[in-house]
Amino acid sequence: MKVAVVGATGMVGEVMLKVLEERNFPISELLLVASERSVGKKLTYKNEAHSVIGLADAVAAQPDIAIFSAGGDTSLEWAPKFAEVGTTVIDNSSAWRMDPTKKLVVPEINANALTADDKIIANPNCSTIQMVLALDPLHKKYQMKRVVVSTYQSVSGTGVKAVEQMENEAAGIEGEMAYPHPINRNALPHCDVFLENGYTKEEMKLAREPQKILDDRTFSVTATAVRIPTAGGHSESVNVEFHNDFDLAEVRQLLSETPGIVVQDNPETNTYPMPVFANGKDDVFVGRIRRDETQPNTLNMWIVADNLRKGAATNAVQIAEYLVEHNLVSNTSEAIS
Repeated sequence: MKVAVVGATGMVGEVMLKVLEERNFPISELLLVASERSVGKKLTYKNEAHSVIGLADAVAAQPDIAIFSAGGDTSLEWAPKFAEVGTTVIDNSSAWRMDPTKKLVVPEINANALTADDKIIANPNCSTIQMVLALDPLHKKYQMKRVVVSTYQSVSGTGVKAVEQMENEAAGIEGEMAYPHPINRNALPHCDVFLENGYTKEEMKLAREPQKILDDRTFSVTATAVRIPTAGGHSESVNVEFHNDFDLAEVRQLLSETPGIVVQDNPETNTYPMPVFANGKDDVFVGRIRRDETQPNTLNMWIVADNLRKGAATNAVQIAEYLVEHNLVSNTSEAIS
């Protein structure tokens, strides 16, 4: 396949290249794409140097697949241009997620909804992906009524400037601020921008995206998203009220049998998910599984995943793999195994 990675010089773009290489995605020609200021920069993929090109040149090259991680404005402007020349776009931004004409995909849950006609496919929010992967098998069994989620999100979700701010503050160095307040030794209840309803955009993504992914509007989600000084991995405290009662042993079994989930749940050995463990891994880790004793049919659990991998790059590559495996993208050159 001829594959374009748009936003190749960014944090997610770098992880995207790493994941494509690790999973040996069938690439016959790789196009590394970024803004004009990065054109000509050299990046390495499989020990081979590639020059970064601009968006117009990438469209002209008519790639089979373009994976976008370049922000919403870039996606809104350029994804349709790629689609017009026959490219299938997998977009990591929020630009297309709630568009009713676009699929919002977590491969383990709803990739089977994809068709060859889907030329712009949305990758969900990083916090949404790890949450719905754990909720899906439980919803099918017990039927969710209401979800209350509080997130503890890595600064890497904001980008390289946020990581630099945290590192500078830890070292006592004054530098550029990605946040309105210090992040080192702090917690900011402020992920993305505030909206008129008092919630942030991140919180509203968590509220709306799960209903679309699970194709079910009968449950509700309310969220509080918090940024904490970790560099690789989002954590979530999730409280789920079901219509039907559950057995904790069965809950653990359902989660253990779900592809992409690892259950780490043994208080006796202090075994539970942590971002320091999830960092660099593709799985979603679930633990602290316990009954909410304050009301019936309600479960508490703790969910952790690497936000740059399963929360972004890996999920996008898994979508691309599904498209190739099911012949939903045309290839202009013979794929390399």
